[in-house]
Amino acid sequence: MSDQTPTGDSESTPETNLSKVRAGDLDRRLAIDILSLAMTQGHLSQAEYDERAEKAMAARTFGELDALTDDLPTPTSKPQSAPATPASPASDVDPDVNVILNRIAVMSGSELKGRSAVGEHLYALALMGGVEIDLRNAIFTSSSLTIRATAIMGGIEIVVPENATVQVNGIGFMGGFGSEADTVGPGVPGAPTITVTGLAFWGGVRVARRPSQDPTPPSLKKN
Repeated sequence: MSDQTPTGDSESTPETNLSKVRAGDLDRRLAIDILSLAMTQGHLSQAEYDERAEKAMAARTFGELDALTDDLPTPTSKPQSAPATPASPASDVDPDVNVILNRIAVMSGSELKGRSAVGEHLYALALMGGVEIDLRNAIFTSSSLTIRATAIMGGIEIVVPENATVQVNGIGFMGGFGSEADTVGPGVPGAPTITVTGLAFWGGVRVARRPSQDPTPPSLKKN
């Protein structure tokens, strides 16, 4: 009996079809983490990051996610960063900190508070969800921080230190993107500069300057 040539289907392996496997929320968030790291290391521009991050959030399969990260270096170690500069002096700062690159809430909630380290860029996305960012006790590894906030049928609340220089220049389309009175403006010498930009579509982004002892969130504070 003559040998039969194996068909293409018989030679297929799980790896071959992995690109068609549906991705979950954690997979999409991991892809965005890789994109965020690539942007902070200079492998992607802000515009390239924004475009790929939006595609990652909408990706349905591993193949679609792989296409967004295949040309990027594999993150094998933490990026080098400048010495940590907290918003207020502290003696308990760990010099080996993990920089937070994003906060994402998709039909859920996410927050950044306490002694969290931030770098030059922070991406916040609220898609039918809510994100709370409180930077009063954050560790600033750079003298400037740009927050790219996107709220789609969701809300993002950002609290900045009272000594920081703050700029807000986002766009509200059928939504609100703004700050409380006396939030935007110069801070004290040596304090970080925080720029908040982005888009609110059927949602809201609110920025507020707070002293460290004031627990009131931006959404409850009266102007």
